Amino acid sequence: MSIVNPEAPLRVALFEPRIPPNTGNIARTCAAFQLPLSLIEPLGFQIDDRSVRRAGLDYWPHVQLSTHGSFEAMKQVLPPQSRIIGCSRRGGSCLSDFEFQQGDVLLFGREDTGLPDAVREQCHTIVTIPMPGAADSSGQGGVRSLNLSVACALVTYVAGHQLQLW
Repeated sequence: MSIVNPEAPLRVALFEPRIPPNTGNIARTCAAFQLPLSLIEPLGFQIDDRSVRRAGLDYWPHVQLSTHGSFEAMKQVLPPQSRIIGCSRRGGSCLSDFEFQQGDVLLFGREDTGLPDAVREQCHTIVTIPMPGAADSSGQGGVRSLNLSVACALVTYVAGHQLQLW
């Protein structure tokens, strides 16, 4: 599939999302900020799944949605100047220190496994949301990660604000 609105100043992409309400909430965020949403298959649900639609409420007509059969398929249709910014709970530059550019793609991984190493390696960079209450490297003593839709909303807002999109 071709990409919707290839000249968008910012784009959100979900790598193999699994939880319908998260995808619905992210779609709602994309509609609110007028940003395209790319879904990279395989999905853990049908796009017409009732729980996806319910989470997005009646905002789906306002979502600039495209689906792609693989990460490679999505990369092939991105404009050449697009940078893929991987968003991960580990091993990234601090979100507040990163300088976003027009055309960036904010890529979020699966809820259960995040972005696989093979995909991370193809990202321009990885950004991480600082969490003072984060768990240690063994996953103990704090919060392991934010909910995907919450993380997406935070990164999207910071990137758009920095780019003066709103």
